[in-house]
Amino acid sequence: MFTKFRIFFIAFILCTTQTWAQKNSIPYWNKNTQLLPWRFVPSITNITYEDLDKDGDPDILRALLNGEIPIMWIDDNDNMKYGDKEGDTIDDCLLIDKNKDGKFAGPYDFSLDWADEDKNGKADIQLIVSNAGTKVRNYFDWGADFMYVLDDDQDNIMHYVDWNKIAMQAWEHNGHANFFYDYSGNSTFLKMHGSSFRIDDLRYNWENPFIFYDEDGDKLTEMAIRLVDTPHFRDTSATKNTKNGFDKVPQDIDIIFTKNIDYAAITWDLDNDNGPGNEFDFDMSMLFKGKGYSYQDQGHHFKSLKGLPEANKFFDDNRWRSIDTLFYPDRDTAYAMTFKQGDWQECRIVFDEDDDCNRWERVEFYDPKDIFTIGVEKGGLDHNKQADALGDRGEFDMDNSGKGQLYIGAFDGRIHLYGAEWGAWRIDQTAYSFQGFGGQYDRWGRDRLQRPQDKFATVKYTDTDNNGFIDQLEYDLDGDKVFEDKISLLVLGIDDKQALINTAETSYQNFKAVFNTVAENMWSKAQKAVEKAKKFNINTFHYAFYLQPHSLHEKYDFGYWLNFYLYQDMRYEAKVKNDKKLIHSIDKAYYSGNWDLLN
Repeated sequence: MFTKFRIFFIAFILCTTQTWAQKNSIPYWNKNTQLLPWRFVPSITNITYEDLDKDGDPDILRALLNGEIPIMWIDDNDNMKYGDKEGDTIDDCLLIDKNKDGKFAGPYDFSLDWADEDKNGKADIQLIVSNAGTKVRNYFDWGADFMYVLDDDQDNIMHYVDWNKIAMQAWEHNGHANFFYDYSGNSTFLKMHGSSFRIDDLRYNWENPFIFYDEDGDKLTEMAIRLVDTPHFRDTSATKNTKNGFDKVPQDIDIIFTKNIDYAAITWDLDNDNGPGNEFDFDMSMLFKGKGYSYQDQGHHFKSLKGLPEANKFFDDNRWRSIDTLFYPDRDTAYAMTFKQGDWQECRIVFDEDDDCNRWERVEFYDPKDIFTIGVEKGGLDHNKQADALGDRGEFDMDNSGKGQLYIGAFDGRIHLYGAEWGAWRIDQTAYSFQGFGGQYDRWGRDRLQRPQDKFATVKYTDTDNNGFIDQLEYDLDGDKVFEDKISLLVLGIDDKQALINTAETSYQNFKAVFNTVAENMWSKAQKAVEKAKKFNINTFHYAFYLQPHSLHEKYDFGYWLNFYLYQDMRYEAKVKNDKKLIHSIDKAYYSGNWDLLN
């Protein structure tokens, strides 16, 4: 009787498998359409199951995707049933043999792993292992990704996969900048551009981590931190390889992480104006580079990362399935460690003055290079292709003497970097060269999306007396790459020193309050400028647009420009009269930030 039952049961399973194969020979309705391919294509055939632990239910589901690509689901939480067409996206693992070479998790293969750490029926972690080929050696492989997403706010949004291409797509978005990837709200990712089989210790990463902070509970991001462990790459020099530990690892390993953060970038949405249709709008970013700090003591243990050990035999590289600890500074420690433990040799800031950046990784900065040269990797301020070609203001403290502290300059009412030797602002008043989300990746190609513009106004800032505060401004307003005007605060008798903002001790909410004060003061000074201009019989009707701000950022922006235009108009009237004393008085009032000095 028992034997008959077993025969019946096996026959039933075989019949079920065959039935699924017949049903799914029909092409999936959204395969290769022009609609978003959100879903793992259920059009699979040739389904077979394996019971590895002999407990009566399947642990492995094998099938062909689109009739040709071998796939394997591994049931890590032991809830798979005969008849299932796929595993779950809670605690299972999916292997896709993209190059159909008979190996899983090898070259050119794509793997996803989900982990439900708190066992609430929703994945908390999703790992993508997207391997490239074997030809790229000794550096980043930009065609490969090893990337964890930690769903800190449990919104169930993590990686975005284009299931037509079977590839992760980090830049696809809805509307203006509502990215499909989990960059909004509270989220963390760890990433390396490299195939898993080239990386020595998979518990460490390159972007390690990239953290997004939702500071007001609106499920959007108000602040982000990007920490980088720049790895050692296998070199042609045997001496360098020995120094960096490559003599102790297999020859196919090209990447060894230093376990040290040598690059730290922080960005803030100071006016908190992100919202539907404007999901990413960071205003100011700060960068530290140098020796940095070790994070070897920042281990995070996860109960759910390790996979079913009996399935390890199916992997070409199974090391990531045996990990239960990841090393990275987390969202509670990253900010403090950066300021208190970092040994930094340089600091920079960039401020998005034209308010046109919607990049989720607003952490690429102006470089301290030629002020007027423009273009990707051409040796100018915007040398980095992810930088805004025009419209941003960058400042550079190349010995980190200011330790990342900030101050509000009386000369323009804006936030500046203490210790910066110099800085520059490429003016783009109308955001004509609109940066937006940037482009440069995936189907947008390798170029910037913004319009090029060869002629632009520039302001240069210099700390001539090396006391950490800007005291000289030079203007090229006609765009001929020659500064036609220079103002020295020291010559005007203006004290350039200002109260410092200790960034290390300043929370996001405090930064928001600082910017609120900056914007309101900017607007208040603009009203004073209007009063003074009327005494010069200047018709302010022409600036009516700037007199009607509708947001905090517009008070900041319009206030600056109203001040500047009216200052220049009053200065012009004094020049016409050849009244040098009046010119000096106007200059001193404007650059002191105190129009009451002008009688």
